[in-house]
Amino acid sequence: MAVVINQQKGEVMKYIKNMEHEKILHLSEEISAPEGQVVSKTLAQNAYVSITLFAFSKGEEIGTHDSTGDAMVTILEGNGRFVVDGKEYNLSVGETLVMPANKPHSVHAEEAFKMQLTVIFPNE
Repeated sequence: MAVVINQQKGEVMKYIKNMEHEKILHLSEEISAPEGQVVSKTLAQNAYVSITLFAFSKGEEIGTHDSTGDAMVTILEGNGRFVVDGKEYNLSVGETLVMPANKPHSVHAEEAFKMQLTVIFPNE
């Protein structure tokens, strides 16, 4: 991991945030969602990449939207349903789906589940 020193404050700036460094972690234990909620936890974000953990309680969803970057989801716990450009995908633990940039997609939790989302934005 590259380390940058904030010269004005003299502190170390980390590229991965909101997680302990130099410790073995289980991503699924790093986030949870109370009933009736979708919770997100940003781990990294800049002009080129965004890495976020999500936890969905049963029955919750993120409505149809799109992204300027390719969005890759990996299921950490439970099962999630994704609709990409009208086509439905059901994913379970360990499975990954890439949702291409600029295609409408939505996320549905028929049961509680957790996922990691990585979005890679165009370098233009």
